[in-house]
Amino acid sequence: MESRAQLQKSNKFEKDFKLTSNEQLTGDISLLRLRPADSSFLLKDANIQPGQFVEVQISQSPTTFLRRPISVNFVDEDANELLLLVRNAGAGTNCLRNLPLDSILNIVLPLGNGFSMVEGLCHPLLVGGGVGVAPLLYLGTKLMDKGVKPTFLLAAKSASELTELQLFSSYGDVIISTDDGSAGTPGLVTANPALSSGQWDYIYCCGPLPMMKGVAKIAQQQGITCEVSLENMMACGLGACLCCVEDTKDKGNVCVCKEGPAFDSRRLKWFD
Repeated sequence: MESRAQLQKSNKFEKDFKLTSNEQLTGDISLLRLRPADSSFLLKDANIQPGQFVEVQISQSPTTFLRRPISVNFVDEDANELLLLVRNAGAGTNCLRNLPLDSILNIVLPLGNGFSMVEGLCHPLLVGGGVGVAPLLYLGTKLMDKGVKPTFLLAAKSASELTELQLFSSYGDVIISTDDGSAGTPGLVTANPALSSGQWDYIYCCGPLPMMKGVAKIAQQQGITCEVSLENMMACGLGACLCCVEDTKDKGNVCVCKEGPAFDSRRLKWFD
């Protein structure tokens, strides 16, 4: 791990955060609100961008030795709070979902390169599946700040697994797909007519790998740029451990945690 001085020099911070809210949204997903334990640290100074992530140390879990990478769901600058969506994926994340209020978590932020804030967009589509919807909320707010109203295409296995719908609808139009048809259009998100409607000038996508590949393929067929947020296994978040390497067309093997996690899908060797 880099020293705190090195982190700050690279516009990254290692800070303790206090858990102010821990809300279970679904059976597997919880929403954590965290405020800097040092009240003098303001999140706006970190200049967090949509699509970036944080690395969370889970000292409360004796079997979790490495930090866990988690996408930034939202930054509430007025409340000076960081919002994270956490899905139960093992001992570490399960521990996070069950922490009591006022627990202290050490976090390194912000990490990686987020989504591109492209000038001149008119009709961007933001596609998310499962907990992959997490970074799209903050992206949507930043697009709205630029005067661009996004459309969200949100997917889940069933209606009970959809999260933050009211918040998403505050920042754009919402279209829903569920595998079982319990809400919105039945079937996989790639079968939703909205995705293939041809009305979008840019697509952002985050979710399970097969879903992202399917969305990227449709975008490619329509000549639309599609950015995807990869969820490769990450241990350090700083490009040192080489756990998250992805093969690209232009640079060969790169670390997703530093080069991404957001990539133009055309750079990836998905369809060669």
